[in-house]
Amino acid sequence: MNIAIIPARGGSKRIPKKNIKPFCGKPMIAWSIAAARESRCFDRVIVSTDDEEIAVVAQTAGAEIPFIRPAELADDHTGTGAVIRHALQWIADQGERIDLACCIYATAPFVTATDLQQGMVRLQAAPEKKYAFSVTSFPFPIQRAIRLTDDGGVEPFQPECMPMRSQDLEEAYHDAGQFYWGRPEAFLNGPSVFSPLSIPIILPRHRVQDIDTEEDWVRAEYLHRALQMEQE
Repeated sequence: MNIAIIPARGGSKRIPKKNIKPFCGKPMIAWSIAAARESRCFDRVIVSTDDEEIAVVAQTAGAEIPFIRPAELADDHTGTGAVIRHALQWIADQGERIDLACCIYATAPFVTATDLQQGMVRLQAAPEKKYAFSVTSFPFPIQRAIRLTDDGGVEPFQPECMPMRSQDLEEAYHDAGQFYWGRPEAFLNGPSVFSPLSIPIILPRHRVQDIDTEEDWVRAEYLHRALQMEQE
């Protein structure tokens, strides 16, 4: 079977109750749950949380809460990998066999059923690969980045690239922070997602937005409403 695992820790500090705060008409996490269910890729859509309020909201949105995440996996320093491994091991301990798993972030309101389907299909078609995850391109050549100096000035990270034309520089991509398909043994034992064993699912930049601050939140809502209007 295929499962979706949505990590949703309570206690967000920069944006209080970020995972369940209303976003464009419904709780933030509900967008990820809806995309997972709409994709029809998954036999189970599971939310891993330590928070009873998040659990209630997630269940109302259509996800399962088969366990409450242990406190030792719910602090500020716990990485996503540990949370996914815990969920996979919990399911395996129930005697269920997992073919593919997909980590979907709870704060990914731009994730779509179509993107999730593409990730699944491409990973299934490439048995030598371990993961498929969302990426997008940087809007400006990273080779021409500058740093601020201690004396109040600036200097380039790569001085040799500053005279070059943008079109002559290699395009760079970054993790879009939406979803990560993977084979269960890869999640449990490695390798890293960021390796040649991963398939990039390239998303347009207008459907990617980190949401870590209140300013990010406002910008994301503007983008999301614009996309919804375009689809109507």
